[in-house]
Amino acid sequence: MIQLNIKQNYFRKLAILFTVILIFFLSSCRQATSNYQSRFVVSTPSDTSTFNYPLNQSAYSVFGYIYEGLIIENGVTGELEPALAESWEVSEDEQTIVITLKKDLKWSDGEPLTVDDVVFSYNKIYLNDKIPSSVKDILRIGKSGALPTVKKIDNLRVEFSTPEPFAPFLRYAGGLNILPAHVLKESVSTTNSEGELNYLTKWGTDTPVTEIVGNGMYRLKSYAPNQRIILEKNPFYWREDDQGNNLPYIENIVWQVIENTDNQLLNFRSGKLDTIKVAAEMFPLLKREENRGKYTIYNGGPTSTSSFICFNINQGKNAQGKPLVDPIKSRWFNNKAFRQAMAYGINREAMTNNIYRGLGAPQYSPIPVTSPFYLSPEEGLKIYNYDPEKAKKLLLSAGFKYNQNGELLDSEGNQVEFTLLSSAGRKVREQMATQINQDLAKLGIKINMQFLSFNTYVRKLTLSKDWDAYLGGFTGGSIEPHGGYNIWSVNGRLHTFNQGPQPGDEKIEGWKVNDWEQQIDDLYIQASQVFDEDKRKEFYGQAQQIIAEELPFIYMVNPLEFDAIRNRIKGINYTELSGGFWNLYELQISD
Repeated sequence: MIQLNIKQNYFRKLAILFTVILIFFLSSCRQATSNYQSRFVVSTPSDTSTFNYPLNQSAYSVFGYIYEGLIIENGVTGELEPALAESWEVSEDEQTIVITLKKDLKWSDGEPLTVDDVVFSYNKIYLNDKIPSSVKDILRIGKSGALPTVKKIDNLRVEFSTPEPFAPFLRYAGGLNILPAHVLKESVSTTNSEGELNYLTKWGTDTPVTEIVGNGMYRLKSYAPNQRIILEKNPFYWREDDQGNNLPYIENIVWQVIENTDNQLLNFRSGKLDTIKVAAEMFPLLKREENRGKYTIYNGGPTSTSSFICFNINQGKNAQGKPLVDPIKSRWFNNKAFRQAMAYGINREAMTNNIYRGLGAPQYSPIPVTSPFYLSPEEGLKIYNYDPEKAKKLLLSAGFKYNQNGELLDSEGNQVEFTLLSSAGRKVREQMATQINQDLAKLGIKINMQFLSFNTYVRKLTLSKDWDAYLGGFTGGSIEPHGGYNIWSVNGRLHTFNQGPQPGDEKIEGWKVNDWEQQIDDLYIQASQVFDEDKRKEFYGQAQQIIAEELPFIYMVNPLEFDAIRNRIKGINYTELSGGFWNLYELQISD
């Protein structure tokens, strides 16, 4: 009997131990499942090039997750609403804005975020001539290029003022990301052995992620170069829900580097990604699998991004006296008839139907068709329907000729041949490049394609500047066209077709600006100086007419934009203006 009790006690203890282990195991499983459910995985075709926001020139970055400005656009209406700001007041002459901050704001390291950070961000970084940032271009006011002044009023209020009227001022004064003075102030007041600000090498991709401080919904958790960035919820983010719970709800964002669009598709179909931009060639397959794959495809309407080919018309020389562009090719590229012939020689309609499956339309303007400032062909915008015979006549009238093999020669007998750059891994761009090559071959032109990784491609365009032509695009911005002024300003950092010398760059000898370039610059300035919407549309309309005539960019196709998003992402309020994640802070994940 005693022996039986011992066995019973043994088995009872064993059962208790097993139960404890089972509870622990189930708890761990629940925790792991919870972590998985609270992980949102997105893809990017290119790794980040820097963790320093003002120095970034890439379209691919995580700054939207880790930073926030004083004011943001509502994703539904496009109206401005408070972010870090509590409120703002605009003077009667609209040249002074006083912004009041929310109380008790903090950085992602727990330090207080104050008016001093706002003043520091603008005066020491964005408006600093020693820091090469394209942000400064859109803040310049009038022909003088004057910059706004920013000063502290008290611990919660900051004053922005301009020397003359500037219509987009509120949007830009409040929209730039605020940066942490307590981390960065030393780097903007000290220099290296070459006399350059230490800030210019601050927060590169070799910086430990714990040193990167932000104020947005998330902060950096880990970084594996060319693989992924994992972001974690910022415990000091200011937003709360109605019950007082800290937002966002989603604990982690995984920013997965997948360069090739085919691989992005495979990862999405296998469930490894929670969302994907649906390229035209993906649409039929993904639409069929929508229910089985447990996702929804949202139609965002015509995209606000642009795609184009651009010829390098820079006639300058580098510091060693070497022309940036071969002088023979430069004569072609600077000939308007040559550029117009290229535009007539590219079959956009076939590109729309074959590459984009008819889900789009030919594009002729940098301003999206959804913008109130868009100039339509009916209103006078010049367009270039496919007409190879007209293209050939333009070339012949400009002094070009054909040899017995049908090859295009210039007036001096040089064969017309150039290299077209593009970023690698993007299937649509590769297909566009193939068609452009085929179309222009019919005009007797030889194109050598060169596909580069995205960051190498950007460096080639903006730093060395020794390229012939490139196939590229600009991502969409706000509904305010002045956001593109850094493209159209003759001194802008994105004025790629004739890039002038920038602060910190080597000298460019012989760089000159065409009259039509200056006219576009002037029209953008004039549009920014009036508040009457009809007058602004008139100025932007004139700029679009010059752009369509001179063709610094030969635009390709304006496709419809589609996003596939997993149904387990709850709270999606998809809009054509902002897509599906403008309200990321209130989205939740639930299976």
